[in-house]
Amino acid sequence: MSQYFCSIVDNALCNPAQRMYFDLGEYRYGLTVVGEGEPIVCFHGFSESSYTWDSINLPRYRVVRIDLIGHGDSDIPDEDKAYTIPVTDVDAIALMCREEGVDGIITSFSDLLLECMVKIADKAGLPCYLKPEQLSWYRDKSACRDVLDKLGLPAPGFRKISVELLKQGSEEEIQQSIANLQYPLISKPLDKYGSRGIFIIHHSLYSSAEYTDCQEILVEEYNDGYEFNMMTWVMDGKVNVISIADREKTEMEEGMLPLSTRNVYPSRFLAEVEKSATDILQNYIRYTGQTEGALSMQFFWKPGRGIQVCEIAGRFFGYEHELTDMVYGFQTEELLLDYLYEKDRIKEMFDRHDIYHPVKYGAVLYFQGRQLQIADQTAACELAKEKCVVKPWIFYKEGEHVIEYGPNPYLALYYIETENRRQLEMETEKFFSEMSIRDPEGREVAYRNKIPEYEKEKKTDD
Repeated sequence: MSQYFCSIVDNALCNPAQRMYFDLGEYRYGLTVVGEGEPIVCFHGFSESSYTWDSINLPRYRVVRIDLIGHGDSDIPDEDKAYTIPVTDVDAIALMCREEGVDGIITSFSDLLLECMVKIADKAGLPCYLKPEQLSWYRDKSACRDVLDKLGLPAPGFRKISVELLKQGSEEEIQQSIANLQYPLISKPLDKYGSRGIFIIHHSLYSSAEYTDCQEILVEEYNDGYEFNMMTWVMDGKVNVISIADREKTEMEEGMLPLSTRNVYPSRFLAEVEKSATDILQNYIRYTGQTEGALSMQFFWKPGRGIQVCEIAGRFFGYEHELTDMVYGFQTEELLLDYLYEKDRIKEMFDRHDIYHPVKYGAVLYFQGRQLQIADQTAACELAKEKCVVKPWIFYKEGEHVIEYGPNPYLALYYIETENRRQLEMETEKFFSEMSIRDPEGREVAYRNKIPEYEKEKKTDD
């Protein structure tokens, strides 16, 4: 279980609970018992713990939450063997896979891990949905844009600009290199991930050269349309949609790159974008040769302007596959396991899956902040106890300093679910208005999130 998840909220803050242990065979198990009445036993998922169920409070029931072996407070079995190998050491891991008779590698939530998986699987002779020669189309931003341009697929105008030109060239030479692009622009380093080193450019590109070790950066036109995250699975060369979410952002300070603040499942514009977005991915994989496996896309859309592609990746989005389970009951981990062991079941999963009929409405709320010291997280901990919260993460401990692009991606995040979209908006408003983390001098650390304007314009009670 993640140390960040452990530090969210002391269990006693959420529910008066009795913590106990029991021995079974050679191992000791930890469990928590809450309430009185008929017993219900709750088991958590992989890499989590009994704390997953902290927000569950069932009157008239005795809820027994157990830490499975190797998780939470339960014993961790001794390994038959332990390996300490950097994930980027392809040859060493491939050798280990061959020696241990490994069936396959499961990871699809990170660009770096995707690259390592593809290269390791190729060397070890393991099944994998991509080959090393296909990686550039999914890992290299400029290679992706070249394919989109070649196929005539919609994307913002872009140029690859030499870092040497940015450092040594004249302003006239630099402006000539981006001729025909319309300001504002976005500069993207080719060797970073997430939002690292990305800037909105209104007049000068000079500072963009400071955030990359590559010889070029990618400069593209800024799109102010609605943004979406789309996750799919390719089966027999056909794109099957798992989910499309609204990827919402907030401009925290004037001129600052808008930050991700909420991803909403399903998208309120699902019917407007699903077919066109699927057709774009179908054309893309026809060129790259991908016939199976994970495939995702970030894109923009606005009424009257259509879709523009931001990024296409051969993986799922981190911190989001949980939402497909919450909203649709579609388990990404099960999909990846079936790809290795029971491929026939994948078709059955998609036969049951309907992106237009969610069982819940869900969102992940992201809170980011200023580079100050953490002193008081009372409000953040109180929000973690809200009934709509499925899983909270508070990433910093009191006394720690917020670090830009450090090991913690956010101050906090909350997975929330409701019965309908209106409830989801009401809960989001509560979180956005009440969230607060203070430094020792009482200054606010957390940025104030905002719901985009379309929320006010397009009211719905789905």
